[in-house]
Amino acid sequence: MKFYKEKLPIVELGRKVLGARGHKQFVGTPEQLVAFMQEWYEGYGCDGFNIMAPVLPGGMDEFVNEVVPVLQKQDLFRTEYEGVTLRDHLGLLRPQNGHFR
Repeated sequence: MKFYKEKLPIVELGRKVLGARGHKQFVGTPEQLVAFMQEWYEGYGCDGFNIMAPVLPGGMDEFVNEVVPVLQKQDLFRTEYEGVTLRDHLGLLRPQNGHFR
């Protein structure tokens, strides 16, 4: 959303920017959010998303329970982990240990 296209009064513009803490805000159904995320990922080359819960604790429950299944159904998010370490999950090779042969 481009704020300059909305012609917002300065007070409303401030509320939008401060409410999102400088990040994009989204309101909609899980399917609409997945479409937005996919468009952003494929069209603008982002390498991930920071999901900011509106309330804590428990604010991520809605995202995890409603959005992640849609992402998985569309093959946009994994359904299983690749291994047991972060290196495994990221698909990185284990570097050779120079002290052990």
